[in-house]
Amino acid sequence: MKIHIKNGRLVDPKNGLDGVQDVFIAAGKIIAIGTPPDGFHANRVLDADSCVVCPGFVDLSVRLREPGFEYKATLESEMNAAVAGGVTSFACPPDTDPPLDEPGLVEMLKYRAKNLNQAHVYPIGALTQGLRGELLTEMTELNDAGCVVFGQPDGMLSNLRILMQAMRYASTFGFAVWLRPQEINLTNHGVAHDGEVATRLGLPAVPVCAETIALSNIILLAQETGVRVHICRVSSAEGIRMIRVAKQRGLPITCDVTINHMHLSDMDIGFFDSNCHMMPPLRSSSDREAIRSSLQDGTVDAICSDHAPVDEDAKLLPFGQAEMGATGVELLLPLTLKWGLEMQLPLIDVLAKITYQPAQILGVDAGHVSVGSAADLCVFDPEDYWQVTPAALLSQGKNTPFLGMELPSVVKYTLVNGHVVYDRYT
Repeated sequence: MKIHIKNGRLVDPKNGLDGVQDVFIAAGKIIAIGTPPDGFHANRVLDADSCVVCPGFVDLSVRLREPGFEYKATLESEMNAAVAGGVTSFACPPDTDPPLDEPGLVEMLKYRAKNLNQAHVYPIGALTQGLRGELLTEMTELNDAGCVVFGQPDGMLSNLRILMQAMRYASTFGFAVWLRPQEINLTNHGVAHDGEVATRLGLPAVPVCAETIALSNIILLAQETGVRVHICRVSSAEGIRMIRVAKQRGLPITCDVTINHMHLSDMDIGFFDSNCHMMPPLRSSSDREAIRSSLQDGTVDAICSDHAPVDEDAKLLPFGQAEMGATGVELLLPLTLKWGLEMQLPLIDVLAKITYQPAQILGVDAGHVSVGSAADLCVFDPEDYWQVTPAALLSQGKNTPFLGMELPSVVKYTLVNGHVVYDRYT
């Protein structure tokens, strides 16, 4: 299939491209930018007039809910949602049932995802067997099966000796360790930020020190072992300050934040809105502002959706009993652009946070538009707005705090390996 994308504004943060240029695709790859190759005759022409053409987005946390939680979502529904949001590559956490701690499970997931011919799926391997924090997994075997990094998605290991062993093992083989900084002994079944709102609503609280104490241990162990560490879902101003200092000291550490924490605070819980029940909890407005400015200054490396579809019944329970999580993969682009517009940032800098920079963290060749590279692209209209409604979301989970809101950017086309996998007009 030969495709010609014409009249679009090509924006590529890696290569510093920002201007109207055509893109020419053949055999799944980008074969030319600007001027067509000799003898090129397109089978299909996509008119991107008034649209942005950019790398497909790279999302660092998309829960597919398979295996084990198909009643919440299926592989098909969430991959459809991903490409509808322009996401062409994403990492999926290992907290499935059973967890992704055996090569056979990883190979099955990769095989099923590949057969759907949609986005590229990169499983995060479980750091410990069953995610129980007791015995290490066979990371080399999981890597051979397709795991690109290893993590413990539900917070810190309570046994720091095991965590240090895992870091040393990962460092020996050049694997990165992804950790969410949360000291589980301080979380104590909390469901909201430890502040005025939690007190007023009578909700059990999660203090900021649950994040910072865990983060302190991670940084010290990273310094001891030399492992590459990625901090997932940092949520507080103090946590960001600690990461900034660690980076200044030269430690190989990166971090991301979620689209929810960029825009919301604990005040948005309102009268027990269970769509705002997530972990880490929505922090104070000052924490939110620190996140937004730290994205701008480069301390925070990437933005992720932290996509977590939940079935409707689980969100209809009282706030403290409702299941945590929010759907987000279709909102990654519009909420990132919303932040960029509010901060008055150049589009090329904004898109870097969801293209090339997360691809670097994940360690995959994605998130850029280069001649000879895979044609993973998104074409979207930045001036078109759409309303977030359950009917507008392709994800099986309809749970998001942004329901009813009008957001910028409508994805027109998504291409993966040179194939149009999403076409808004069909």
